[in-house]
Amino acid sequence: MQKRIIQILILLLPLGLIAAYKHYSEQQKDKEKIITELVLSGLQFAHYQTNELDDEFSKRVFKSYLERIDYTKKFLLQTDVDKLQKYETLIDDELLQLNTSFIDLSNKIITQRIKDAEEYYIEILSEPLDFTKDEILELDDEKNPYAKNTTELKDNWRKALKYQVMLELKTKLKIQEKAIEDKDTSVVIKTYAELEEASRVKIEKRNKDYFRRLNQQERTDRYNLYMNSISLAFDPHTNYFPPKNKEDFDINMSGQLEGIGATLQEKDGFIKVVNIVPGSPSYKQGQLKVNDLILKVAQGDSLPLDLVGMRLDKAVRFIRGPKGTTVKLTVKKVDGSIQIIPIVRDIVIIEETYAKSVIVKDPKSKQRIGYIYLPSFYVNFNEKDGGRRSADDVLKEINKLKAEKVDALIIDLRNDGGGSLSDVVKMAGYFIPQGPIVQVKQKVGAAKQLNDTDPRVQYDGPVAVMVNSNSASASEIFAAALQDYDRAVIIGGKQTFGKGTVQRFIDLDNVVNGKADQYKPFGALKLTFQKFYRVSGGSTQLKGVEPDIVLPDNYTYIEYGEAEMDYRLPYDEIPKASYTKSTNMAKRANLIKASKKRLKKSETFDLIDQKARSIKKHRNDTEVSLNLETFKKNQLIRKEESDLYKDIFKDTTLVLVTPLEADWQFIEKDSSKMESAKKWHKMLMSDPYLLESIKVVESL
Repeated sequence: MQKRIIQILILLLPLGLIAAYKHYSEQQKDKEKIITELVLSGLQFAHYQTNELDDEFSKRVFKSYLERIDYTKKFLLQTDVDKLQKYETLIDDELLQLNTSFIDLSNKIITQRIKDAEEYYIEILSEPLDFTKDEILELDDEKNPYAKNTTELKDNWRKALKYQVMLELKTKLKIQEKAIEDKDTSVVIKTYAELEEASRVKIEKRNKDYFRRLNQQERTDRYNLYMNSISLAFDPHTNYFPPKNKEDFDINMSGQLEGIGATLQEKDGFIKVVNIVPGSPSYKQGQLKVNDLILKVAQGDSLPLDLVGMRLDKAVRFIRGPKGTTVKLTVKKVDGSIQIIPIVRDIVIIEETYAKSVIVKDPKSKQRIGYIYLPSFYVNFNEKDGGRRSADDVLKEINKLKAEKVDALIIDLRNDGGGSLSDVVKMAGYFIPQGPIVQVKQKVGAAKQLNDTDPRVQYDGPVAVMVNSNSASASEIFAAALQDYDRAVIIGGKQTFGKGTVQRFIDLDNVVNGKADQYKPFGALKLTFQKFYRVSGGSTQLKGVEPDIVLPDNYTYIEYGEAEMDYRLPYDEIPKASYTKSTNMAKRANLIKASKKRLKKSETFDLIDQKARSIKKHRNDTEVSLNLETFKKNQLIRKEESDLYKDIFKDTTLVLVTPLEADWQFIEKDSSKMESAKKWHKMLMSDPYLLESIKVVESL
């Protein structure tokens, strides 16, 4: 399918683009013109929904782009917005003419405003701040207008910085008050003035880092935001991915990368090591440690490159590299010593991204329930053989659980944002003999059914599927299919996310060739090219999947999900497919009735429901007082309320957790795996949603 889309794009690309290549220089703006036309062609000819490049489209792009270059409204003035406003209905014309006036002007303005704001924070934080005044700060930037002039803008910065300092000062005062109360002599007691000054110094340092990152932004970064604003004007899941962003996406989808296995952070202009991935090249080599500062990087025996002051995303590109190659890091250790550390890059596996399972049990029951946690429907598209796939991994977990003779199965898709369509079709097929799993519809033509191609049933016992409001896309396909077939009971919040669209990546480098090669890489376009529908005919778009057993959660009383997103595609229905329901859910009504009865008696779920009501009540409370005493009083009231819910997930006696014998032989030999397993098991042991799911599936 992707090759077909690329072929269509090549045929439909305006001839003027190809002819224009010979006139392009090597400058970035010339490369941008190629990307712009590639993106526009993809959106117009391959996107699921036809959208005219007209004034309405232009307004969408304008609004989205302004939000992205200054989402805090702490840089642009209203006069700046007025200057840019003339392009509000002209962006479509600019794009078709490959004109860059709008992006050039916006880049010039925002660059200058960042420089202006840098002077504001230094000046504002140079003098003591008065926390006795009754001032209010609005934290929701959408509610704030753009400043009319520099005086008003500077005052907005003063309030924002004052709030940051107040939070730091409040913390320092609390620590000192507790030290005095406990007669802790290890804490040096300081005056209010000294604490206030120390708080300002810390916030000044934090903002120095913030502005260092802002000043490292280039015109290319804003062009990428512009391309994304254009893409998002079609629907919320259509995006332009610059090459480095596509690489990060692939890492998230596959759960692996080629590199050294260290999590890095930019701090005070230095690249700081904040975590070492267990089992990674850095972990095995042993010399690189958390809190080390990476000063330079060299590829093999080449001269080292200075990383001090470099943007984190750029530094990471020099540190990552192909498996088997050597990178030499010049590192400053915590004791101040300088050390050169050679590390041979390898495949880094991020275990947290993969499926895993345990046996769970209600302490009051004898039944042993298999539990599979799936964080995403991952797949490695870059591997020739497909790499590691979620469907294959889940089948392995099912077989391990069957070998331990579990009485039922729970599949946890909470917070699973989806992923591979082919994997979810294959995975849902594990639980039915045969039939359609999902229906997909493209821009033109009738809907097609994606069927279970394997007549075997990999697991025929009782099944429950756990979901929540963040279960999206492939998660919703899986839950909807098993619900429509009456093959599983679905348990979760009021509904899932509501993303009923399918995206496909188009590698823009594959679309053009010849003289255009000199400008590569171009990045990729992820666009919506299909909608999917349940076998029962309804769409999950906007409506999501409504669980059979509805449990309260943080989103119970607020709007959340796809329905809240700009430019979302509409809900619709198509004819139902032909499929045969299972007889597994004959007890559905009794299950629901029994669960509701337990919920009424559950103090835990009553607290969760109270918390959800509190979230709704305070959701729009976005104003804060900048009077320290008033702020402390308001915070105390909120704390007293939140303390009612702080122990909801603290009871570790709810669920009994037992690791699988097949896994334990590896876990007990690796201290890092042991520590990770203990943390995960402890979390499961205190999960009231899991306990209720166990009780439900036991009755199937």
